[in-house]
Amino acid sequence: MARALVVYESMFGNTRAVAEAVAQGLAGFDVEVVEVSQAPDTLPDEVELLVVGAPTHAFSLSRPGTRASAAEQTTGPLVSPGRGVREWLDVLSHNANRTVATAFDTRVKVGILPGSAAKVIAKRLRKLGFPLTTPPRTFWVTGTTGPLRERQRDEAVEWARGITAGSRR
Repeated sequence: MARALVVYESMFGNTRAVAEAVAQGLAGFDVEVVEVSQAPDTLPDEVELLVVGAPTHAFSLSRPGTRASAAEQTTGPLVSPGRGVREWLDVLSHNANRTVATAFDTRVKVGILPGSAAKVIAKRLRKLGFPLTTPPRTFWVTGTTGPLRERQRDEAVEWARGITAGSRR
């Protein structure tokens, strides 16, 4: 069975929930879902599909300062308090085995705001040699700390089913 790796960064649990829904939709794959601090810096050879997700912070990927700001907005611990997707992509090895990839983000839907962590992830994955299977995708949250907007989990499952159809090497 083909193997997929879903790597996510999440502050309040919303991006983690989308990552878990994506894994559910990846039929035909042996899927592992990993929080970014536990993600390997070199992908195992058997990984055929890499899906990377993160919240959009200040119109892009989080930084130490934006993660510190997120920590101030909650009384509980952050899901991803340490290394973020930005730092992981900085050390991720170049794609030697032609793993295909795609990206998603979570964002607050307030008017028309520029910036997308998913687009930044996709650009960085392409630079590392990962062919993209689908355009980056945004899933919406109701506010900074969430929760996800209605039907976003279902939409993540459906989006992942589309990835499965076009991702085989």
